[in-house]
Amino acid sequence: MTRSTWRTRIGFILAAVGSAVGIGNIWRFPWLTAENGGAAFLTVYLLLVVGVGVPGLIGEFVIGRRSNRNPVGAFDELAGRWFRPLGAIALFASTVILSFYSVVGGWILRYTVASTTGAYFTAPQEYFAAIDYGLGAVGFHVLFLAMTVAIVYLGVERGIELSTTVMVPGIVVLFGALAVWASTLPGAGGGYDFYLSLDVAYLRENLFSVLPAAAGQALFTLSVGAGTMLTYSSYLGEDRSLAADGTLIAVLNTAIGVLAGLVIFPLLFSLGVSPGQGGPGALFVGLAGAFAELPYSRLVGVVFFGVVLLAALSSAISILEVLVAYLVDEHGLSRQRATLGTGGLFVLTGSVAALSPSVFALLADTLANVVLTAGLLGFLLFDGWVLGRIAREEYARGAGPIARLFELPWYYAIAVVLPVFLAFTLVTGVGGILGVDVSTGGAAAVALLGVVGAILALRRRATPA
Repeated sequence: MTRSTWRTRIGFILAAVGSAVGIGNIWRFPWLTAENGGAAFLTVYLLLVVGVGVPGLIGEFVIGRRSNRNPVGAFDELAGRWFRPLGAIALFASTVILSFYSVVGGWILRYTVASTTGAYFTAPQEYFAAIDYGLGAVGFHVLFLAMTVAIVYLGVERGIELSTTVMVPGIVVLFGALAVWASTLPGAGGGYDFYLSLDVAYLRENLFSVLPAAAGQALFTLSVGAGTMLTYSSYLGEDRSLAADGTLIAVLNTAIGVLAGLVIFPLLFSLGVSPGQGGPGALFVGLAGAFAELPYSRLVGVVFFGVVLLAALSSAISILEVLVAYLVDEHGLSRQRATLGTGGLFVLTGSVAALSPSVFALLADTLANVVLTAGLLGFLLFDGWVLGRIAREEYARGAGPIARLFELPWYYAIAVVLPVFLAFTLVTGVGGILGVDVSTGGAAAVALLGVVGAILALRRRATPA
């Protein structure tokens, strides 16, 4: 079976940016920023995007392009069947994420429609409480999923590449216009202070509670750890610079995320709305309720939620593609059958999350951070200690002179530094979930021993192709 490829470089970059932008930058980001000290969270997040996200993104690209396979098949192709479980982590992560992601996508779709009548203006808290879970939420989750399935069904070129080539520029233009408009609102300065003025004392006192949240958000918004970027890069040609493309994708994604904050926080503060109001429903309770106070409120609501809907779709299609590629590559299914079958799976899993707040919270606020961190940790250890020289060769293939200067620093970062950091983040994050007070020294020791043990186990089985 002939495998699909990207038609153009810009198509791949925009698709990858679309995967990365998503609702993580718009729905999840304000909620986590508000809960973790505003600019303190933003500072740690930006540092992690540069120091962890970009090298990790390139690490996924290396595995995907070298193998030209899905996450499970990639590890089998490159090093044998013993490594297939690393790909299974990616499949599980994608399943976890899209199961709650499509529910949020359904909320956004519902708010886009409701903006035309202003249905949520008078009582935003009550409106969201009435529609967030239940049969109505199931219905809109299914509608959002159907839109996602329709795009993936059409294939890489006619579906994913074509749609994201339209969506991503649209997101940038509309958010840019909204950011300019938000800057003119009275009281917007308070939003800029909260978002951009770093409180060093807060960061010093709360670093180890901010760190896991910021790390999870950096991985979530860059779509690393769940196999989406591995899958997208498996459709790449050999003449592309992975370092250049990865850096550009991270910069564009981060810029759009920061731009979203320049819309949301000035708008909230100008209307006296707490940025953290509503937790996961902050976007729908705080911001949506504020629209009622604005001129042309219905138009603002339609434009805003329409942009968010585009972002949500561009990410959802990349997550669905991970499982579709697996079924096509490993089980010989046609793209059409694989897409419809996988869509049916998510109708069920997403419906459970849409009916149960506790299941939704488990997926969105607990498992997502853990599985993304674990997934990227496994990918980087594989790059560094199983592929080794082959990973460096793949990095260098198509790279320009500037990118080649960073080949060795990148390799040592993904082989040693980042695995220890990710393991430390994983230990502290799991400790927080379990309610266990893990000291910094204890977490560092467990992380270091765990990484060393993983390296020894990988090396014992390593027989790279």
